[in-house]
Amino acid sequence: MKNEEVKQGIIFPFGQENVAYAEDFIGKSYLASLVNDPELNVGVSNVTFEPGCRNNWHQHHEGFQILLITGGEGWYQEFGQPARLLHPGDVVVVHNDVKHWHGATKDSWFSHLAITAGTPVWLEPVADEEYEKVEQGAE
Repeated sequence: MKNEEVKQGIIFPFGQENVAYAEDFIGKSYLASLVNDPELNVGVSNVTFEPGCRNNWHQHHEGFQILLITGGEGWYQEFGQPARLLHPGDVVVVHNDVKHWHGATKDSWFSHLAITAGTPVWLEPVADEEYEKVEQGAE
């Protein structure tokens, strides 16, 4: 899926290149903060991944994350579990301290709304070998 197709398919801002979290991603992603109210313990962002882009393994300490898939195709995987292929309309609920990652497939852009509470704890990258196994259906 091309960048323009993802942009046309979403109603939320595409955002700017995600340089603030670049060290926690492999590949390029784009971030638009939709709710960033200091009086609330929840943030809402539109996150878009270029093909092959994924974030590092991470957890949400004393919180959670809900992903609402809005465009393209992507992956979600919890540590020790098979990866799940995601499409627009899918919903992922990530509970407190669950180690996971998410990102685009190698051939598609991927976009989701992330509703997040708590403190993110960034861990190791998803190695190319791990990612390739998911892409090949070996997980």
